[in-house]
Amino acid sequence: MIQDPPQPPPVLAPPVRSPEGIRPAARAGLTALQAVVVGKESQVRRAFAALLAGGHVLLEDLPGVGKTTLAKGLSRILGGSFQRVQGTNDLLPSDLLGVHLWDAKEQSFRFQPGPVFCHVLLLDELNRIGPKTQSAMLEAMVEGQVTLDRSTHRLPDPFFVIATQNPLDHAGTFPLPESQLDRFSCALHLGYPDREAERRILKGEAGSERLDTLNPALDLEGWKQARAAVRAVRVSDAVLDYAERMVDRIRTEGGFCSTRAAKHWLGLAQAEAWLEGRDFITPDDLQSTLADTMAHRGSLDERRLSRNDRREQLARLLKELPVGWAG
Repeated sequence: MIQDPPQPPPVLAPPVRSPEGIRPAARAGLTALQAVVVGKESQVRRAFAALLAGGHVLLEDLPGVGKTTLAKGLSRILGGSFQRVQGTNDLLPSDLLGVHLWDAKEQSFRFQPGPVFCHVLLLDELNRIGPKTQSAMLEAMVEGQVTLDRSTHRLPDPFFVIATQNPLDHAGTFPLPESQLDRFSCALHLGYPDREAERRILKGEAGSERLDTLNPALDLEGWKQARAAVRAVRVSDAVLDYAERMVDRIRTEGGFCSTRAAKHWLGLAQAEAWLEGRDFITPDDLQSTLADTMAHRGSLDERRLSRNDRREQLARLLKELPVGWAG
């Protein structure tokens, strides 16, 4: 039996836009976010596209380069609730999902939702969390629900996860299994800001100190409409043929590319096309999103390859595989 969690507090946000006004409002939200997370326009746009496509984002980077600022900024643009969970090796599944508590007054068990019941969830240092607790997120990230003690509880809609991962040579880290990595639609690297962007952050003109300047671009119903519009972006048979040939090529060369990964790839391409004002995707949309979608999935046969090596391999495949019908 599916039970809904307690309703979050009301969010002050603009009224639902007309279908014609949703895209300009979303673009304005993206521009505002890029003015806070400065010097990383392409990465911010890709995270924003993942939000529109209904996916989740993995940030693989060093501490202090703006990962939390990006996550909080996305939550403010979305206008929903935000939760942050710090990854530790003693974190339990119940610390994420919630627990059933005995209510002496009602003489029954009452479900106490965990931090996963929010619109934007930041899992900081995900690979410091033990495998058992990592696996607790699999259902939530794909199906938008949590099953505990034979009861299923729906998560808020929209639901968006941003997770960070430390380099694997850091002490106390666990490698993320393929099943976990496959839940993320893309992996992004922020890196150090350039000199001009860093100066703006140091002067307080950008960065976390400017988060208060961000307001919801749409109300929650508007974001649902935006996601529906992204899903409606057309994928022609010719473009789909190109995508399938690329997927086959990745698999032939020993790379791991699930059907879910292919869907994530198409979803990001649809979001990028929608942000550009088009109702169809082109091979350029697929090519620009390939590395971010596939690099973190790595290879089932060779796990020592770094993300940069994987991106170089994918770039080579893009050059070698023609866009046209000839394979």
